[in-house]
Amino acid sequence: MGSPWKAIADDSRRQILLMLKDGEKTPSQIATHFDFTLAALSTHLKVLRDASLVSERKEGQNRFYSLNQKQSLGLVKFFELMWGYKLDSLKEYVENKEKKKTQ
Repeated sequence: MGSPWKAIADDSRRQILLMLKDGEKTPSQIATHFDFTLAALSTHLKVLRDASLVSERKEGQNRFYSLNQKQSLGLVKFFELMWGYKLDSLKEYVENKEKKKTQ
């Protein structure tokens, strides 16, 4: 199993993950958003699969990729632990600022 941290170190792979958050896609659908070859896309998908960040479903000759939300949640939890207090403080600040505007 590959490291999810190494997998998301690449900007293209992060973009692929963002695309997959909206639902499963075929490699051809993903490839329309990038300038690299299908072979390069296949490599990116393999890295994401090896890190368990995406799941692959085969239907006949088609392959469908989707975000593995359980593994992705592990990354989110790390950032919540690291930044949680500051994000809560920012949220509170923004909400209070909005309240003052409407008063």
